[in-house]
Amino acid sequence: MKQWQYFIEKQAFGVCSKIGEKLGIATSVIRMYFIYASFLTFGSPLVLYLAIAFWMNVRNYVRRGKACRETSL
Repeated sequence: MKQWQYFIEKQAFGVCSKIGEKLGIATSVIRMYFIYASFLTFGSPLVLYLAIAFWMNVRNYVRRGKACRETSL
């Protein structure tokens, strides 16, 4: 079960994990809030989740680009 959970966390952008690290809240609690909010608001938190995932991906891409440019100088 832990292997499955690790696979899902790694493949699901890491948004809940990152939020949990920043706020000091357990990742499972944040996931449950996303799930409950999605049911109550007919899925609108999924848009927020995907926007955060996109932003995290862009930020990582920019950081990798800067690191590559600094090493080539």
